[in-house]
Amino acid sequence: MAEKLALPLLLPNPPPPKPFFQEPQLHSPTPLSQPPPLTPLLQDFLHTHHLNNPTPSFTTPRPRRRIGKHRDPNKGKPWFHHRLSSQGELTLHSLIDPQFDVEKLDQELFTLFNSYTNQENGFSEFCRETVFSDILGIIKALGFHKKCDLALSVFEWVKKRGDLENLINGSLVAVLISMLGKEGQVSTAASLLHNLHKDGYGIDVYSYTSLITVFASNGRYREAVMVFKKMEEEGCKPTLITYNVILNVYGKMGMPWNKIMAVFDGMKNSGIAPDAYTYNTIITCCRRGSLLEEAKRFFEEMKSVGYVPDKVTYNALLDVYGKSRRPKEAMEVLREMEVNGFSPSIVTYNSLISAYARDGLLEEAMLLKTKMLENGIKPDVFTYTTLLSGFEKAGKDESAMRIFEEMREAGCNPNICTFNALIKMYGNRGKFTEMMKIFDDMKACGCTADVVTWNTLLAVFGQNGMDTEVSGVFREMKRSGFVAERDTFNTLISAYSKCGSFDQAMAIYKRMLEAGVTPDLSTYNAVLAALARGGLWDQSEKIFAEMNGRCRPNELTYSSMLHAYANGKQIEKIHALASDIYSGSIEPHTILLKTLVLVYSKSDLLMETEQAFLELRRKGFSPDITTLNAMVSIYGRRQMIDKANEILNFMHKSGFTPSLTTYNSLMYMYSRSGNFERAEEILKNLLSKGIKPDVISFNTVIYGYCRNGRMKDASRVFLEMKESGVTPDVITYNTFVASYAGGAMFVEAIDLIQYMIKNGCKPNQSTHNSVVDWYCKLDRRDEAITFVSNLRKINPHVSMEEERRLSERLMM
Repeated sequence: MAEKLALPLLLPNPPPPKPFFQEPQLHSPTPLSQPPPLTPLLQDFLHTHHLNNPTPSFTTPRPRRRIGKHRDPNKGKPWFHHRLSSQGELTLHSLIDPQFDVEKLDQELFTLFNSYTNQENGFSEFCRETVFSDILGIIKALGFHKKCDLALSVFEWVKKRGDLENLINGSLVAVLISMLGKEGQVSTAASLLHNLHKDGYGIDVYSYTSLITVFASNGRYREAVMVFKKMEEEGCKPTLITYNVILNVYGKMGMPWNKIMAVFDGMKNSGIAPDAYTYNTIITCCRRGSLLEEAKRFFEEMKSVGYVPDKVTYNALLDVYGKSRRPKEAMEVLREMEVNGFSPSIVTYNSLISAYARDGLLEEAMLLKTKMLENGIKPDVFTYTTLLSGFEKAGKDESAMRIFEEMREAGCNPNICTFNALIKMYGNRGKFTEMMKIFDDMKACGCTADVVTWNTLLAVFGQNGMDTEVSGVFREMKRSGFVAERDTFNTLISAYSKCGSFDQAMAIYKRMLEAGVTPDLSTYNAVLAALARGGLWDQSEKIFAEMNGRCRPNELTYSSMLHAYANGKQIEKIHALASDIYSGSIEPHTILLKTLVLVYSKSDLLMETEQAFLELRRKGFSPDITTLNAMVSIYGRRQMIDKANEILNFMHKSGFTPSLTTYNSLMYMYSRSGNFERAEEILKNLLSKGIKPDVISFNTVIYGYCRNGRMKDASRVFLEMKESGVTPDVITYNTFVASYAGGAMFVEAIDLIQYMIKNGCKPNQSTHNSVVDWYCKLDRRDEAITFVSNLRKINPHVSMEEERRLSERLMM
């Protein structure tokens, strides 16, 4: 196990998820088990040197212009034939005419260029300047009129003329690449640059930057990074804009902080000073890893070098505070923002609402929604979806649905994120019929499932231990054309580990690395959570030490460590971490305090559980449904019925929707009390609410009846259990076997053992112990010996080790 779980070093240059110069094939995704191959085109472009005799470079004496900033006075207005010659205007009018025949392109362009030609001397320098202006103007105008293919044809025509090829420079190519990118013709743009490189043209920084921007704008981040690497290898020095684009790409990819800093430091070392956009981008990069201290440092550095933070800066910083679960400090940023003359926008309020909702402070989040309405800002789909998700996470389903209804009444149409939140809500409650109805409603509203939808389904089925469904969803996801990225891999690792399939979880991690996906904090947290479920605390400590040098642990990391210690029964290690949390050495986030409640409850440490719960409330954090269930569970196990009811009343008053876990804990409590019949009443209440009971629900009620000698009622519930589609497990059968044996009904007990074997349930040591021990307790040792000697007749698959163990037990 240890060898499988050792995490290799981060990969320095992750390969692209799909061929570089081809559009993704939606119906033929690359198999996950094989790294996507590079096309010959890509290999040529990235792995060959310049041709021995290159034709002239793009570099010309003309002053360079920033990509996308051509000082166009017509921006946002009808196109004006700016700087075109009279013949250029005539040619453009012909080309944009709806009746223009492409076959006449040669004739039109010959007419244009012949007007410049001096029969004796060819182009003069003045004419060359005019020719270039006309080429550039016509191509830009064709792009404005959505005639990209025609613009490309004009470019290719010019390129083929030997007397015009020197006019093809970086500015012209950059404009054409940007134009193609805006029209979604990403592969055409990439092929254009590749072919120019193959034909011996020297690619300059403007062309490279333009292609990087096109890839980035279309979400093809890995290809953008590969072009950046190629550009550096070619000795082409990036500009400020290049660095700004690639920093933004690294942030979108969730690259490790040290890699982002390597780009930033490389930029400064090359003599390029960051601008305000750079600082805004860096602060935005801090969001994914909740790198609050780093964001604050760059915010102060930005001001110290003379840049004034703008609305984008403040909104990005607010988002970092929110994701770092510092809503109160986020409000301080809001106040500074307002003092400096920036009115909060919808983005500002949404960041703040997200911060409060993420921390479970839903009343404060709702107050912010009210405040934004008072300031004349109408909540949008993000606002409503954030609140809906917050209430769902807290277990307040009714409040979540009220938000959804309010959203519709306000005329705000749900988007894919809204539907994803609803799918998660119903899925986590085991309401799969309702979940699939939402899936159908989503399609009816014109929303197409995105990668988050698929990841949500994977997580839901994983949470419910349905590994077959996890594999099925993943296959369907690939068939739909989605290539697994980091978040999908992280979700799969988590899903399979929740299903108890640790080997499968680690196999997914290996495939993730083979696909060239760099692990991030979420990956490490998913692996740690998998180890925690197995109680592999020693392995968890090794992974924790390994990740510490690459990314900063967050509250989820420490939460997984607490669960690993709890499942490994390392109580002293839990106490040590708890001490650091209470003292503030580790930030006492709400997640950590809630986790302490869970792990202490699971360890049946009442005083420590109550202390953690009180500390949670003292810090002003709101408990969620999971925390409250932990309190009901420990009070129920200790028959503290009044205390359990106090928690239950708090849940009702606070708008929490009891979950299956809540009901199971209550049934457990009553099944072991004098009021054991109350357990079945709760079971019926559960069914009336449309919540499907699980095997634990039925086992708990059966136990209550068996414990009190009500075998007929226990058998009735057993039949209802099977009719409802829930398969009895070994605990179900063992409860009956122990009760029959305890009542000296050994024939019934042995018949039941044979029945469970026929129904595919393998007896365990507890099954056999119940019969042997009750024979001995009732002073019927000879019959116990006979039972053991005849055990192979009862169960032909019983092992010799089990027979030997029982024989030794009889001698005790």
